[in-house]
Amino acid sequence: MVAGSDWSEQEQSGTRSANDEQRQRLAAGNREYEARFGYIFIVCATGKSAADMLVLLEHRLRNDRAQELRVAAGEQRKITRLRLTRLLDE
Repeated sequence: MVAGSDWSEQEQSGTRSANDEQRQRLAAGNREYEARFGYIFIVCATGKSAADMLVLLEHRLRNDRAQELRVAAGEQRKITRLRLTRLLDE
């Protein structure tokens, strides 16, 4: 059985391809996101590259609080559904 942290690492493997500039922008964007919304940036990262996640992060920083809460909840649902499916398939 794969632990949740292992799943998270697999899901976010697209960040491994990030270059230095992308890593810096992701880190800065994550700090800005948490300061703005009060919780960490969440995205269903499966199949997404670092560049994809950066575009999503920078786009979502433009959302208002209510809009972003709906988007973040949708991303959490995607992650939960994916993990439940994996768990049931084991």
